[in-house]
Amino acid sequence: MKRIKQWMFSLGTGSLMLMSVSGYSQVKKEDLKIAIKQSADYIANTVLDKEGKSKCDYNLTEGKWYDYEVPWHTGQAVYALLAAYKQTGNKAYLQAAKKGGDYWVGMEIKDQSVLKGMVAAKHGDVIGEDFIVFATVSDGTPGIYELSRVTKDQKYAKVATSAAAWMLNNMYYAEAGVCYDNIDAKTGEVLKEKSPFWKDKPNQKLFDVSRPNTEGWLFMDAYEFSGDNKFKEAYINLCNSLVEKQGKEGVWMQFMPNFIEEQSFHPRFSLWYAESLVKGYELTKDKRYLDAAANTARTFAKAQLKDGTIFYDNYLNGRQPDKGSATGSSVAFAGILWMQLSKYGYKEFEQNIERSAVWLMNNRYDVKHPDPNLRGAVLETRTRLRNGKVWLVNRDIGTSFGLRFLTDYLKFKYGA
Repeated sequence: MKRIKQWMFSLGTGSLMLMSVSGYSQVKKEDLKIAIKQSADYIANTVLDKEGKSKCDYNLTEGKWYDYEVPWHTGQAVYALLAAYKQTGNKAYLQAAKKGGDYWVGMEIKDQSVLKGMVAAKHGDVIGEDFIVFATVSDGTPGIYELSRVTKDQKYAKVATSAAAWMLNNMYYAEAGVCYDNIDAKTGEVLKEKSPFWKDKPNQKLFDVSRPNTEGWLFMDAYEFSGDNKFKEAYINLCNSLVEKQGKEGVWMQFMPNFIEEQSFHPRFSLWYAESLVKGYELTKDKRYLDAAANTARTFAKAQLKDGTIFYDNYLNGRQPDKGSATGSSVAFAGILWMQLSKYGYKEFEQNIERSAVWLMNNRYDVKHPDPNLRGAVLETRTRLRNGKVWLVNRDIGTSFGLRFLTDYLKFKYGA
């Protein structure tokens, strides 16, 4: 881990940044702007392929890219590029975002009667290509709706809203305040009794196959685009469900990919819910949502080290985090949430915001790195074992969330 803490890559000038890893140093405005450009260039020119889809995970030992939930990774790349475009005015970022958006809406299902109007957002990775997952759709939709807002082209939001309508009609369980997670991609069946994420669990219950899913605030965006109150009612119901089901520790341990048996929590999952609750507050002015989001933010503040690092696996039972994966997306995503809460008077996270800023400035690959697949990327390592082989990747989402953070932080710190 000492090696990771010492990685302080240059901004392409050939010199190390003179910045403390304690997390309290001032990040200069000029350096932020350079980092935004480098991160956006990386996403536009390296992460998105010729089709506009995200390449996702770069295997560091093989020198190859591997798909991993392509739909939401692509949508987040689009979201980040649009943030950079609005900050810089560089039309190359807008063009790259449109390419990503065109790929995303190209997943619309037009010819299968059961799934018509849905998008073929197949999960991949551990559960393969046979399933469409709610969050694989919704985690990408913030970028798709934002693309329609920026370009004034409604085709992006129309496809996302069509998918939202399918999911509302088929996956939303209003009485329980949840949405079912999975669809069989071949038949269109919504899986209500058995989840492919729990292949070895014979007796599965409702919370094994569903979650109070507001990730990406899809139903809220669909309401604001369409004006259909059914989306608004569902979104508020799900936000209320989140407040009711949140544990005292500020996260939702009863839902995967948190694991209550191990008392481990995922580095982004609960942040998705917390950010959506901030959006719920902005929609309704219900302060319960802000307070619940702040509870989550406090858990991640405790998980963040003094140098700004957040690891992939963190625990509520006192066990030290597993240090095999340094998660830049979590450092950035938590920072985004902390800044949002600060705007509404929660000033307790100021040091954490600064730690995230310093970490993201320090932990980026040099733009002159010998491997062009890494030049300008934010550090996001994920280490797993596959068939006796160490599977070590740098993930694209570190840069997508990192770029979002950097543009937000520039406004937060300098009003720029």
